[in-house]
Amino acid sequence: MRHFLTLLDITPEEARHILARATELKTMQKTGIPHRTLAGKTLAMIFDKASTRTRVSFETGMYQLGGHALFLHSGSTQLGRGEPIEDSARVISSMVDGVMIRTFAQENIQQFAKYSSVPVINGLTDLTHPCQILTDVFTYQEHRGDIAGKTVAWIGDGNNMAHSWINGAVSFGYKLNIACPEGYCPDEKMLAAAHALNAEIVLADNPLAAARNADLVTTDVWASMGQEDEQATREKAFAGFQVNADVMAEAKPDALFMHCLPAHRGEEVAAEVMDGPQSVVWDEAENRLHAQKALLEFLLK
Repeated sequence: MRHFLTLLDITPEEARHILARATELKTMQKTGIPHRTLAGKTLAMIFDKASTRTRVSFETGMYQLGGHALFLHSGSTQLGRGEPIEDSARVISSMVDGVMIRTFAQENIQQFAKYSSVPVINGLTDLTHPCQILTDVFTYQEHRGDIAGKTVAWIGDGNNMAHSWINGAVSFGYKLNIACPEGYCPDEKMLAAAHALNAEIVLADNPLAAARNADLVTTDVWASMGQEDEQATREKAFAGFQVNADVMAEAKPDALFMHCLPAHRGEEVAAEVMDGPQSVVWDEAENRLHAQKALLEFLLK
């Protein structure tokens, strides 16, 4: 049994196998070829945080694979009434074939996985978002080929997506430039762990430096879920960290732009970039479905 709590829970070879399978599954879906490889399987989806793409992609993916997904909001289950995580993990995992959790603390999902008898998937925590990084690399691969040896520029908050790109540098072998405002840099332990595994990661002084000669420029909202009360403070701190035409001009002419969504045009990204010819955000959004279907097969078959 395997869990997927961070990208580093699978090997680089396994990650590439999952993305190759995602390509096959996407082709099968687009051409109408049935692929009910998880017939009779059930996935419990536990949500502490609001969701659009995560819920739709996992629920649709399980249906297309012949299985069934159960939506469980923590506020309407015993978890919301104080049942210990380990008790819920034992009970829920005894009835399903897999569990996907979208929550706040990484410790919560680790605790659940410790007592679960079936695979647990991280659908997002405050620390990392491993399903999204699989999707983003898959999307780059579709448009430009292998990402190994390429340069990725992360501009903005040193949040769960920044951490996921850090782990991705280990798994997929790209160079990562990171530009964050002072006080909003990624977790130092995660950076140190990635450097120890020979990942090439550079902390740049500003967005223009980070984007210089990049093959991919990516960002996220300045205030994530649970940080809404920091919006005004963060707007001031991040004022010079918008991905706009000047930033994209520093990247390679064929560089792509990605955003995990939802996006705030005029804040972390200019509308001309978000809706411009270098943006692949809509392909990226759809690809959550295909990448996660391949992940589900990998874990549940």
